[in-house]
Amino acid sequence: MTDYTKLIDAETWAFIERTNSYYPPDTIDYTIGQQREIYDRMCREFFAGYPEGVVPETTAIATPTHKIQIRIYRLAGKEPGVVLLYFHGGGFILGGLDSHDDVCAELCGRTGYEVVSVDYRLAPEHRHPAAFDDAMRAFEWAAGNYDLPIVLAGDSAGGNLAAAVSHATRGHMQKPVGQVLIYPGLGGDQSRGSYVKHAEAPMLTMRDLHFYKDIRTGGEDRTGDITMTPLADGDFANLPPTVIITAECDPLSSDGEAYGERVVAAEGHAFWHEEPGLVHGYLRARHTVARARESFDRIVDAVAVLGREQWVW
Repeated sequence: MTDYTKLIDAETWAFIERTNSYYPPDTIDYTIGQQREIYDRMCREFFAGYPEGVVPETTAIATPTHKIQIRIYRLAGKEPGVVLLYFHGGGFILGGLDSHDDVCAELCGRTGYEVVSVDYRLAPEHRHPAAFDDAMRAFEWAAGNYDLPIVLAGDSAGGNLAAAVSHATRGHMQKPVGQVLIYPGLGGDQSRGSYVKHAEAPMLTMRDLHFYKDIRTGGEDRTGDITMTPLADGDFANLPPTVIITAECDPLSSDGEAYGERVVAAEGHAFWHEEPGLVHGYLRARHTVARARESFDRIVDAVAVLGREQWVW
């Protein structure tokens, strides 16, 4: 049994307790609508505001069947030079433009890049591959509307989408110049590593992961579908330079490690860093927990460096 009292510091415990204060003990048994209300309220309570000079514009990408809402962040008076396409977390059932609004605004303010946040369709109303399809359409829209390098980024479910888009766009004329994956779920081996050691971690458990997967797929077996589980891909060549940041106390950490190893084995650039003592969802703690603040600095630096098409790791 993992002793989290030794791994996790007091600041991080305070963040965990504050987060849990919004959630009744049996939240996983609530309706999806109720879970979204709880998650959205919690995200509002953690909202940290915008850096000075960051201006948002909410608009939409039209597709033949629906519109994909996006929010574009620009830093006033700054030529962006790079576009960061960001996919939010939330288990493919929660979140949207508002849940990660301040994170995207800060990424814009600190890098000067134009950030495009994507409000992809959520399950169970829209099962896989709806979210992936929207992520791909957003990339194609960005490639068609910007003559600028494109960096992909996302946390948790959003990290999964960023990786899936990277795998799917290797032959694209304007393929991504880099990807930053923040505690992503990539479809790794659940019989080993962090999946076993941290099966009951604070903030995310194996029961949660099974719940999210079943909702995303409708219970359908999607084994081997690389648009859902990028680690199932047999070909890791020609992927964009990749930085993966994971949390130690998170069942998904081994996915980041395995993904980085496969990119490197295919002679690509990848850097994996596990944040000691941090938990899934720690982006919301970046203003209150020193470890999370340092990690967000790493994330910002990774986005900035990849946008300049450099590799320093």
